[in-house]
Amino acid sequence: MLLIGACGLLLVTFLLLPVAVIVWRGAVAATGGGFSSPAVLSALTVSAQTTLLTLLIAVLLGTPIAYGLARFDFWGKSLLDALLDLPIVLPPVVAGLGLLLTFGRNGLLGDGIRLANIELAFSPAAVVMAQLFVAAPYFIRAARVGFASVEPDIVSAALTDGATPLQAFWYVTWPLSRTALLEGAVLTWTRALGEFGATILFAGSLEGRTRTITLGIYSALESDLDAALTLAGGMAVLAFVVLFAFRVTLGKKRA
Repeated sequence: MLLIGACGLLLVTFLLLPVAVIVWRGAVAATGGGFSSPAVLSALTVSAQTTLLTLLIAVLLGTPIAYGLARFDFWGKSLLDALLDLPIVLPPVVAGLGLLLTFGRNGLLGDGIRLANIELAFSPAAVVMAQLFVAAPYFIRAARVGFASVEPDIVSAALTDGATPLQAFWYVTWPLSRTALLEGAVLTWTRALGEFGATILFAGSLEGRTRTITLGIYSALESDLDAALTLAGGMAVLAFVVLFAFRVTLGKKRA
């Protein structure tokens, strides 16, 4: 028992000590004026705008996909399920390269995009696309589990009582799977917030346009250490607050 406790303490220390150091150094840098740096404010603004848009798109497009996977059997379902999970295990740099080769100026769809007078690569839209590619599967996976946990008999009873399929989904399926959907939204947003590899390849690191918090940290390490520490510390605190608030809310619902 003592050995198990010692191993657990060692792992917890290893996981938490670097985060604690980041938060501490970030707080010191922020109080020293790091938070007022234009680079910090710019990165925060870009990340807030793009991650919220990414989350909205993931929920709107991912919900029907997750519902279909949870409720219906069709040919190729297992293949589709595996393909949708692929971005979770795919290195983000590979994802970014794939997006660039598909939607870039010289990519597979580049000619059509140019004819439509649209610039995707190295634009704010590219940031959202990169975040969506790596983060949306988290929402789909969580939402699918939530929808699958709802007993079909409950939905059938609502339909028998005269509810339309949309009403049954909105008033029965959605409320009963809300916790899983919320968890998926939290995971999707935090994953989008921490995205780096796909973004830097497909969107670049243009201050005020495509430089998110993670790109801002990387860029500021050589020129403005206080800004990098402020962004890193703030990101760690924000991620903890969001996850902790979700756990507390989940615990109250279960109680």
